[in-house]
Amino acid sequence: MSSGKKKLKDLLQQSDNRTCADCGAHDPKWASPTIGVFICLKCCGVHRTLGPNVSKVLSVTIDEWADEEIDAMIEVGGNSSANSIYEANVPEGVKPGPDASIDQRTKFIRSKYEHQEFLQQGLKISSNKTTLQASPSKKLSFRAPSSSSAPKPEHVDGAIGHLKFTILQGANLAVRDMLSSDPYVVLMLAEQKVQTTIQRSNLNPIWNEELMLSIPEDYGPVKLQVFDYDRFSADDIMGEAEIDIQPMMTSAMAYGDASMFGDMQIGKWLKSPDNALLEDSTVDIVDGKIKQEVSLQLQNVESGILYLEIEWIAP
Repeated sequence: MSSGKKKLKDLLQQSDNRTCADCGAHDPKWASPTIGVFICLKCCGVHRTLGPNVSKVLSVTIDEWADEEIDAMIEVGGNSSANSIYEANVPEGVKPGPDASIDQRTKFIRSKYEHQEFLQQGLKISSNKTTLQASPSKKLSFRAPSSSSAPKPEHVDGAIGHLKFTILQGANLAVRDMLSSDPYVVLMLAEQKVQTTIQRSNLNPIWNEELMLSIPEDYGPVKLQVFDYDRFSADDIMGEAEIDIQPMMTSAMAYGDASMFGDMQIGKWLKSPDNALLEDSTVDIVDGKIKQEVSLQLQNVESGILYLEIEWIAP
């Protein structure tokens, strides 16, 4: 079995992918790499009527998959991630069950994917690929799962602690190639520089990647930049922003061991004309950890939003 097919099989084994994304039937054997969902045979028939520009369907066991099709499935993350977007506002009783008629399936699936009736307000998914486009005032419904395998920070003499930056996703990033871009994110503080992986041909990438920085005593703002990777020339800038970590650091120093406290807000970075915030960013104790959600309007660029989460890691 090729490494790509093994990745696809491993993704299929996740619990949320063991039932059809559209009707809940068990053991789906079909998938739509255009959308990123696993579906049953009955729902697959409806997907075929949508056309490959909306939903290209492939057999998980029989068809040959291109590497980019497998990567597209992995990038979405499975049925739960996709449905958190496509079914964000689905009315109660509208979603069909495994025994639904073909008419019920057709009505629901067309409403869900073709007409996009159940998306969060302010979201739109383009017809040529699964990309999310958000209005600047709306945050996408995506949360990074917790991970115990965050990369270790670089050693910095006199570090007073560490910050874990989870780069969640971008929206409406700038075009730097012919029709798209190959974006990656860079964070810099003092002499440290860390970056995400490159997302190929994606203006609305989902990274969900953790980057670690050590915090020196004389820390300043963290500089964030987004670049378009270019194999044959210098990478093009796709926007930048500064992250003021003072509210996070002040809160972390004041509360010490956050596990002693219940969930509550302990600080705030306020949106102003002088920063890149889309909205006020609160510092909170959540499940015994100090965290901060940040939404940034990238600066010095025609468009681009970046969503991330910061977590304090004591030394």
